[in-house]
Amino acid sequence: MDAQQGSPMSMLIIFAIFGLIFYFMIYRPQAKRNKEHRQLMSQLAKGTEVLTSGGLVGKITKVTADSDMVVIALNETNEVTIKRDFIVAVLPKGSIKSL
Repeated sequence: MDAQQGSPMSMLIIFAIFGLIFYFMIYRPQAKRNKEHRQLMSQLAKGTEVLTSGGLVGKITKVTADSDMVVIALNETNEVTIKRDFIVAVLPKGSIKSL
């Protein structure tokens, strides 16, 4: 008795199912996060209060259009320069004063 082999059509169906799982579980959520982050980067302006990936909270004091660097004031005397990509959230106005 010969072992039955799957038809080529059933293999195509299995590949299509795996493709759909990959699309809905991996690609689509990542594309949505990338779109949200691009939108966040376009909203950055002087005076915006932000949270960085390193946990720093500050107010943007300078945004340069030609480079991807942003200057953030942590308090009245300290400023740091970081890449725009490290900003993870825009905080509501007045968040720094409430800390």
